[in-house]
Amino acid sequence: MQSGMMACTKCFCPPGDNSSSAGQRSFLGFTSFSIRDLLGSKEPPVSPSLSRTMDGGTEAGEVKVSRLHMEGETPPRFECPALCDSLHGSFQDGENSPTMRAVLCASVCKVYRFQTEDQRWLLVREQMSETPLSFSLPKQLLSALIRTHASRAQEVKELGDLSPRWDGLRHDVVRHCDHLIVNYQETLAELEKLSASSCFKSSSSKSDKHLQFVPTNLHSQRMEVSDPDATRVWYEVITFGAPADHHQAFKHGGLKKLLSKHPNHRGSLGSYSLDESSRARALLAGAAQLQPLVFGLTEELLSVSLELSAVRLQLVLEGLAQQTERFVHALKDELVRSALSDAGSDGAPHQHGTTSRGGRTSPGQQDGEEWDRVLANVAVSLNCIVAMVDRLRGREVTPPLQEAGASPWQEQLLPLVVALRDCVREAVGKARAAVTFVILQEAAATTVGQGPAHVVQRRHAVFSQALSAAVCGFVLKLYGGLEDPDFLLQLHSVGLLVQFEGLLSTYGEELGMLEDMEVAVDDLSGVTFAVTQAPGDEAEDLLPTLSGAWGGLVVEVPLPPETFALLPRETRDGRLIPVHPVLFNIGINQQQSLAERFGDSSLQETVNQHSCERLRAYCNALTHATPRTAGSRSLGDMLSSLERSLDTKKRKNVGVLWSAATVCREVHGVRLTSCKSAKDRTAMSVTLEQCALLRERHSLGQQHFSAALDCMRRDGCRMDNVQKNVGSRKFAFSSVQLLTFPRLYRPPDGSFG
Repeated sequence: MQSGMMACTKCFCPPGDNSSSAGQRSFLGFTSFSIRDLLGSKEPPVSPSLSRTMDGGTEAGEVKVSRLHMEGETPPRFECPALCDSLHGSFQDGENSPTMRAVLCASVCKVYRFQTEDQRWLLVREQMSETPLSFSLPKQLLSALIRTHASRAQEVKELGDLSPRWDGLRHDVVRHCDHLIVNYQETLAELEKLSASSCFKSSSSKSDKHLQFVPTNLHSQRMEVSDPDATRVWYEVITFGAPADHHQAFKHGGLKKLLSKHPNHRGSLGSYSLDESSRARALLAGAAQLQPLVFGLTEELLSVSLELSAVRLQLVLEGLAQQTERFVHALKDELVRSALSDAGSDGAPHQHGTTSRGGRTSPGQQDGEEWDRVLANVAVSLNCIVAMVDRLRGREVTPPLQEAGASPWQEQLLPLVVALRDCVREAVGKARAAVTFVILQEAAATTVGQGPAHVVQRRHAVFSQALSAAVCGFVLKLYGGLEDPDFLLQLHSVGLLVQFEGLLSTYGEELGMLEDMEVAVDDLSGVTFAVTQAPGDEAEDLLPTLSGAWGGLVVEVPLPPETFALLPRETRDGRLIPVHPVLFNIGINQQQSLAERFGDSSLQETVNQHSCERLRAYCNALTHATPRTAGSRSLGDMLSSLERSLDTKKRKNVGVLWSAATVCREVHGVRLTSCKSAKDRTAMSVTLEQCALLRERHSLGQQHFSAALDCMRRDGCRMDNVQKNVGSRKFAFSSVQLLTFPRLYRPPDGSFG
């Protein structure tokens, strides 16, 4: 807009006036026009109205704005065909919608015009944006972790008296939780001190202790292509520094190696999931509610027995039988039996008896069999009461034969009622012991069982970085696919594919980064998305929020009411969208050359092979679930091409990355690209991907491919990214280093140093 305004003011100078003094110009008014309208006009010039004021109040005529006629001209090989150096502000399209403003900020835009093979022109807009999710999601995750660990510590504190073995484990759990809570509260407090508008963590801050939960250099990189036939297509990729803990550094390796050194407690203790722990709590709560009902009915049975009324006695007995059967059914759960067996194998949590380490199976079996006997005793006691009542109802007892104050019925029922109560108390006591064991084991497995506190903190931090980037990608993908019924069906029927592209080497510190990244990506498998209705259209109403706990986090993505109403019923009803993350990594720099010649690339090969298997499984599920892909052979061909690339023993085989990206775009997945800081190698990757898309999908002339690639690298958004990170418009490569890079990943002369 500004370039259009300045051109008009120069045209308004009096004839023959060559002075630069503003006092010798004649002010006529304000006008503005869209570069898009100017370029898209078939009959130039554009004629915008001229106004006396900037708000368009009083018209003062119109001006005519023409563009240079470039048809038939061939741009010089190294001359950038950018039409607009940079555009800031809003655009007259979906980019200015409340939903986009909520998740994107500080946008930088470049506009280009490239020639197609049939000598027509493509209008390309490249946009790079920061996102408030860089800080909002880490802060939410920290708050959730603080709540979870505080609740966990409080819960195990309230378990009551434990044997020395289990009391020691409880102490470890509480100490572990308290350590993390203190660190997370400190980190959260530091993040809260930052400006509410903070959306960016620079590469120079990647080792900052209090910023480890924040992704480094997170941006959305988007490209809009307008074909000559006026169709418009968006492509996006999320760029951020590889999720890694640079503060703890990599002297002892990354998460994969650290976790292998600290196997969790699940191998030596009972293995119980969060769902089983919740089920155990519900089971005990149900028994605790039924126990007083059973006891109350036994009291009523004894009271009614004084009346010698067979009818009333039978009615009370039926109620007692019903509640006792419910009590037994509530506790007759294999979880209780297995927990008692596990506890008996390693020392019962509430008993101070000896533990037989040599006979692990026998004590466990005895405790399981004992539990069966306890429940059977409850049923037998009830049956004895039923039989006694039947006998008493068959007797004729007349008032003259009844001695004052005496009740033969009560005397005969009392010992049976006492026996039933004792059996119920014993069952509740053992169930409480079993539940205590389950809760303690689950608490230990999710705290100390995950390794030392510093390893757990590292895992949470790198997960936070990956989560922020993945959520940003999903939100943009969702906004762009709201009018695509096949995509919406795919989300709730199969889930979302999230494909991470890594450019890390497998040598030195970057090997540790890759180990961190692998675990972070795998942990995203425990995340699900839910689309909700926003309370309003304000930016804060449309920011994603976190709920749930570690291992079962739910990211709620709000949409404006009018948009939410258009979603499929399953999505509106709250069906969760699972995440299917995959990671493909190919090192491309000089350190990877050292790894391939003298080091070890096995981690890269393992990661890529595992991800290929997961990707094929996702595509197979998608083919069976959605009709759009059921008859498609191209997806199968793409997967086969990826597998062939993986099987090819080739150094720096970047074809793996290209094939994986192609499959991801075919199935509407989220694309993310990372190197150490998402600054230099990432810039080479995303610009190459953009130009490849222009060539393959929009007929960019082959003779213009290299010029377009050099243009985007020299003058595009990624150069602005370099400047905002390090203050220099030069990629951090040397000529010697670039000799080891694949040819298409080398920047043009003059853009590095």
